[in-house]
Amino acid sequence: MHGVESRYAWWRLAASAALSMLGGVGMWSITVVMPAVQAEFAVSRADVSLSYTTTMLGFGVGSVLVGRLIDTHGAFVTVLLASLLLAAGYATAALAPTLWMFALLQGALIGVGAAASFIPLMADISHWFDRRRGLAMAICGAGNYVAGALWPNLIDLVMRQHDWRMAYLVVAAICLVGMVPCCFVLRPRAPAHGSAGAPTTSIHSARALGLSPLGLQVWIGVAGVGCCAAMALPQAHIVAYCADLGYGTARGAEMLSIMTACGIVSRIGSGWIADRMGGIKTLLLGSTLQAMALLCYLISDRLLALYLVSALFGLVQGGIIPSYGVIVREYFPPREAGVRMGIAVSSTIVGMALGGWMGGALVDLTGSYRASFVNAFAWNVLNGVMIWWLLFRQNRRSVFA
Repeated sequence: MHGVESRYAWWRLAASAALSMLGGVGMWSITVVMPAVQAEFAVSRADVSLSYTTTMLGFGVGSVLVGRLIDTHGAFVTVLLASLLLAAGYATAALAPTLWMFALLQGALIGVGAAASFIPLMADISHWFDRRRGLAMAICGAGNYVAGALWPNLIDLVMRQHDWRMAYLVVAAICLVGMVPCCFVLRPRAPAHGSAGAPTTSIHSARALGLSPLGLQVWIGVAGVGCCAAMALPQAHIVAYCADLGYGTARGAEMLSIMTACGIVSRIGSGWIADRMGGIKTLLLGSTLQAMALLCYLISDRLLALYLVSALFGLVQGGIIPSYGVIVREYFPPREAGVRMGIAVSSTIVGMALGGWMGGALVDLTGSYRASFVNAFAWNVLNGVMIWWLLFRQNRRSVFA
């Protein structure tokens, strides 16, 4: 039976996690190939970082569009079309003759196609669970970090044997063969809101925080920019950072894999915490710990230290973005889950895009990554202040309720 918390719901979760793992390559591949693309096209670090920016912007726009399509047309057709778009994006980007064409394809095809494999899938799976919703959303979102643990090493291996263009063709083939069958598991539509076993309302409303729905959406959006402008630096630049320090891109790819592998633990753990503490407290915990990890990058640039700090960074920041999804489900109606989560995550992707570009630009300006890490920490502080304010409003309203 296709009901909430049913056996099928768990099978759907497994298929969604697999899609998240395969489609998640769209967020990680550019990080690995960036030094090779920079060398081939003979451009600056800021110029090649623009490809990361377009990817994140495409991912953000795609999250809203795909989220809306899932709300209205269901996950099956939506994710199937996005999977085909993603495979086509890698195939065509592998043939790009210029950096600007490469950057355009990264955003318009790869970014938009990969968007379906993250927050929109989490929005869809949130309708199939009630008591374990936070955990289910976290498991689905963890597929993105499994992607970060596996794809960089695979891409780096193909690049060492051939080049980045061949690596992109291999990615296109794997996405096409792996993602399309998983989409067919998503054919049943989510339980209708108001049907037996389906949640009819959110736990709270935006008014519970003294904000209008638009006001809360904007507040979440600005907070998302702050946390992810900070998060983007290690994720987008760790490979290039290691190359600049003389450790080589392979060491950087290993650190990225360790970072994202540890992020899997953080992401699932944050889902368990969110089911007990709520989304706002879980988000604040992740933001505070991420700020501490960013400071650790400033202490030492020795090889062993970078491995350890990358593992720490992954362990503390993995649950941040899914926490926004939990907050949306707590404070907005279920029928708006896809588009509301899409808008929320699009703001975090704007932060990732901004942070990735600023990291490269500050390196070009100063000649090192120190200013980039200081800048990332400052954005993290902005996020922390805004989430503290939401928590204060939540607690004050609870006291006077």
